[in-house]
Amino acid sequence: MPENLVKEEERQSSIFWVEVTKIQPNPFQPRREFDETKLKELAESIKQYGILQPLIVVRLEREVSTGTIVDYELIAGERRLRAAKIASLLHVPVIIRTESADKVKLEIALIENVQREDLNPMERARAFKQLVDEFSMRQRDVGIRVGKSREFVSNTLRLLTLPEYIQKAVVDGRISEGHARSLLMLSEHQEEQEALFNDIYFKRLSVRDSERASRRIAVERVRKRDDIPDAETRSLEERLREALGTRVYIERKGLGGKISIEFFSEEELQNLISQVDGTRRKESPSLDVEKKKLPQGEPDFSPHPQPSEPLPETEPEINIMTAKAREEDLKDFTI
Repeated sequence: MPENLVKEEERQSSIFWVEVTKIQPNPFQPRREFDETKLKELAESIKQYGILQPLIVVRLEREVSTGTIVDYELIAGERRLRAAKIASLLHVPVIIRTESADKVKLEIALIENVQREDLNPMERARAFKQLVDEFSMRQRDVGIRVGKSREFVSNTLRLLTLPEYIQKAVVDGRISEGHARSLLMLSEHQEEQEALFNDIYFKRLSVRDSERASRRIAVERVRKRDDIPDAETRSLEERLREALGTRVYIERKGLGGKISIEFFSEEELQNLISQVDGTRRKESPSLDVEKKKLPQGEPDFSPHPQPSEPLPETEPEINIMTAKAREEDLKDFTI
């Protein structure tokens, strides 16, 4: 091997100590969100044990009137650099790379973060898009670089088509990436998408439940025009939804039909049953009286309401007149 190549390899594997103030952040850093609490914890660890893994930088030279100024641009190690500043370190260990191409800087920063699971789903999606748009990489090439399948890259990129409020909810951790993927099924139906998002957030739906709901809504939306409920049916559906607090569908078939009520957990099912049962009790107070279960074989002597029957007509009162016979009237009386 030529001597100059050996020296170059040795230099690239060597560790140098560089002033913190001379290291500029990587403009292609895909990560945008940093947990301040974790940064402070890392800073405390650095104070005790130092930086165990060197940062990776590239050398930047710029000419000024007094000569050449040398700075460095960070490729990998953003968290360590931030924590070092919090810990008030003056110098940090670095490895200086010769590659200065923007593509290399982005690739290294992306791969480091993806492999360490440091990116949230939206940061990862934006980084993939940057590789595709700015560096003309195909989705398959991106997948090879980060050790993922082309389908994974494609599905991740689709997250960027979601409304801003849903993307922010993913970044903030209010919903998961799985929830976001289920919402993608309703991309062409914004009202239903927003309604399902609210259900996911407020009712704490699982990913599986949200996927089922998305499929069900998507199927409902592709019904034939003849199957679309009329105005009266839609009004009744809306009244039931407001009363029960969940989606309700009425399907008419001739004079009859069926009512479908959605629920997403056992607790929600029990609440729906309680609501319906409570309404029946208000309308029929007699339902509140529960009969005690008697032991088998013993007669039930509890009073039961008797059916109302018409009372018999009152018989006319008979007045009996009595009188005492005189003696002279009985002289000639024989039996």
